[in-house]
Amino acid sequence: MHLGGKVTTLALLCGLAGCMETPAFMSKNGPESDANTGMEDAEVARQTSSFTQPEGEQRSEVITTLLGRSSLLQSGSAYDKVARAALDASARSSEAELRSAKLRAVAMSKNWLPTLGPSISLSSLGDLVAGILIEQVLFDNGRRKAEREFAAADVEVAAVNLAIDMNTRVESAVALYVAGLRGDEKAALNQRALSRMSEFERIVIGRVEGGISDRADRRVVEAKMNDIRSALASAQEAAGAARAELRAMTGEGFDGGPSKLSMARPPQNAYHLSVMLAEAEAGRAVAQAKMDRAGLLPQLTASASVTNGGTTGGLNASSDQPFGFGTPALLKAIEAARETASRQVAEAEEEARRSYSRQEQRLASFNRQEAEAAELARSSRETFRLFQAQFKAGQRTVMDVAAIYEQLVEREQAHIDAKYEVILIQLEMARDLGLLADGEKI
Repeated sequence: MHLGGKVTTLALLCGLAGCMETPAFMSKNGPESDANTGMEDAEVARQTSSFTQPEGEQRSEVITTLLGRSSLLQSGSAYDKVARAALDASARSSEAELRSAKLRAVAMSKNWLPTLGPSISLSSLGDLVAGILIEQVLFDNGRRKAEREFAAADVEVAAVNLAIDMNTRVESAVALYVAGLRGDEKAALNQRALSRMSEFERIVIGRVEGGISDRADRRVVEAKMNDIRSALASAQEAAGAARAELRAMTGEGFDGGPSKLSMARPPQNAYHLSVMLAEAEAGRAVAQAKMDRAGLLPQLTASASVTNGGTTGGLNASSDQPFGFGTPALLKAIEAARETASRQVAEAEEEARRSYSRQEQRLASFNRQEAEAAELARSSRETFRLFQAQFKAGQRTVMDVAAIYEQLVEREQAHIDAKYEVILIQLEMARDLGLLADGEKI
């Protein structure tokens, strides 16, 4: 064996590899040592956030944006505590997918280095000749660079999917907490209504037994009480079911009375996660198109074989797919993928604008309904007090007072529903903008 020839060949191939580009958010300082690779793996395991990018790598704007996003939920509030518990208890597959994509990107960042592999051949004399085959791509029409770009875009797609998943999880958890609060508030209202209606029933029974009122009045009051009992049971069951699901989701219980949801205003530059996902997928699709195009064109490879008989080398020109009569059409179809990706981003932007506009209109509508329901409830409460006073003065029947009280309960329930619908719409809007979960906590 000629050791000098081997060293010369390896030096030549490594020198040729030095002129190749490195991919997005990978080191720009050339090949890394095996020790550095081990440190990268350890760093990935130590990261406090899935969006943290190791030092010395080119930053991804998408991942940096996700990392810098803060929750609109007021820090320390009951809603914020539920959100944090939901994140802490998370075990989503999207987290594992992001880690896997990062490792694939790290592996792909070394694709510009020479490859080594065993070489076994049978000589004309029937002897097996074993050696090492070293190959280095000299010119590939941008194939290796596109592979690195694809891996980098794949990381961004996985990161945005994780952000969508975590924000959806937080929205689900807080919505369950809100459902529990709404059930409690409606149950308390119906419990008060049941006590008040029981007093009406006592009066009606006395009047029926005294021959002053008809039995039909008693049946009407009993029907009203049955309706209230049914509404009370439904509210209690809804609250219990929501809390049971939230406990199963987070492993914790959350007590406390209803509180107003306080959310900060979204920043001016915030935009929908669905648009970010479309842009990341568009970048990945363009990189895939570049890879497909390069696969149809020839590439030049230098190779060297080191065996017991010495070192041999040469240049090889080849392509992944033979050139045929349909190749020009395939190239045009691949180029059209760029326009397709651009249009998909435009569609996502349009859908995001429509969705946000629709949510704004719903929010304005329920804000109006909440204000109107509060005013109607206040008016019904005053009317009920007036009817009570007239009843005591003998100017109103107990059935008149019961009917007005029933209307008051219905309007108070409508106010509760509108109030919590406002909260749910706010949560949906923050979820779509990715502003329910802190990027540093994901």
